[in-house]
Amino acid sequence: MAKKVLLVEDDEKIMRFIRANLVASNFEVITAKDGREALEKYEQLLPDLILLDLMLPEIGGFDVLKNIREYSSVPVIIITAKGNTSDTIRGLELGADDYVVKPFDINELLARINAVVRRCIKERIDDSPILNTGELHINLASYKVKVGINNIKLTPTEFKLLAELAINNGKVITHEALLTKIWGLEYRDETHYLRVCVARIRQKLKLRDGDIGFIQTIPTVGYKMQEDTTL
Repeated sequence: MAKKVLLVEDDEKIMRFIRANLVASNFEVITAKDGREALEKYEQLLPDLILLDLMLPEIGGFDVLKNIREYSSVPVIIITAKGNTSDTIRGLELGADDYVVKPFDINELLARINAVVRRCIKERIDDSPILNTGELHINLASYKVKVGINNIKLTPTEFKLLAELAINNGKVITHEALLTKIWGLEYRDETHYLRVCVARIRQKLKLRDGDIGFIQTIPTVGYKMQEDTTL
C-alpha cells in the first residue's frame, strides 16, 4: 500500500515539483498551503508522513509541529532555509525526525523520506519483547513505554533509540554506532541528531542522573543506559 504524505508548502511551484516526484515514487500525496489547512488535513486524513515547510501563512511551521506533537508521533521532515542552523535545531528539539535545506536535490529529499519511513516500520519481535530497567518498562512488540505507571509517548525514532540503549543496558555505544543503527549509514557523522533526540527522551522520561534507566553521556564517545549495579 502506498504511503500517504502530507506536503505543506505555500510556494506553488515548489509544491508541484515535490508532488510530481513523490507521485512518481509511488507515494500518495495530500497538499496544504498554510499551517491551518495542514492541521485540518492531518486530522481528517491521518497521513503516514509530513513534509513541513517552516515559513507558512496563517500558522507557522514551528507551531504546526508543536501542535501535532501534542497528540501524534507521525514522522515529520521539516524544510528549512539554507544556512539557518537555529531553525534546524529548533525543529529537531520540537520533535521533527529529519530536515532538508532549500535548495535541495530531489533525490536527497526522497532518500531522507525513505530513511524516515524505514525507521518507522515496526520490526518483528520473536522473543523477550519486554525490557524492564528499574522503573522503565519498554514493550518492543507494542512500541509502548512506561516509567512507573506513567505512559510515555515517543516518536518512532525516539523509541528505537531508547530500545537500542536498553537492549545494550550498561554498555557504552558510540555516536557513530547509534547514528548508523537508528538513522542509517548516511547519518553516521550527524551527531546533532543524536544529541537532540537523547535530550528529548530524557525530558519525557523524567529520570535523573543516577536513576536506573537514565541515558548517560560518555563525553566524546557516546551514550549508555544506567544499569542496576546492586544486582
